[in-house]
Amino acid sequence: MEHVQIGQPVPDFTLPSSGGGEVSLSQFKGRKVVLYFYPKDSTPSCTNEACDFRDRYDLFTKRGAVVLGISPDSLKSHEKFIQKHGLPFPLLSDEDHKVAELFGVWQLKKMYGREYYGIVRSTFLIDEEGKLLKEWRGVRVKGHTEEVLSAL
Repeated sequence: MEHVQIGQPVPDFTLPSSGGGEVSLSQFKGRKVVLYFYPKDSTPSCTNEACDFRDRYDLFTKRGAVVLGISPDSLKSHEKFIQKHGLPFPLLSDEDHKVAELFGVWQLKKMYGREYYGIVRSTFLIDEEGKLLKEWRGVRVKGHTEEVLSAL
């Protein structure tokens, strides 16, 4: 399946959002969007990544960017994760991984000799017109938010 390419428009999508309601990519037209995909709420690396985005959230908003986190977790799980760590940005629930597939981050993974499908930690920067500006795939958490900020 083809996934989004740098320089191309990102197809609009709508997902259920923490805090109730739904969020569509198109509602952020005119602003940059930092879309980060992570495997699972409340795991060590995912918590570190979310807290890094939280701690630099003001810097992202000062540069005109919206931060959105996406994982296959339920809204109930997202709400607990947000409460526990004071996350100031919405987390979107992609339980059927349709948006993850659109971005090519739902992939076969291996751990302890077991194969399974899951999210490959990745971040995408979408410009004000809705085009994919930059991507980071297979992200290592340490130093990642600084890379994204410098790209803004």
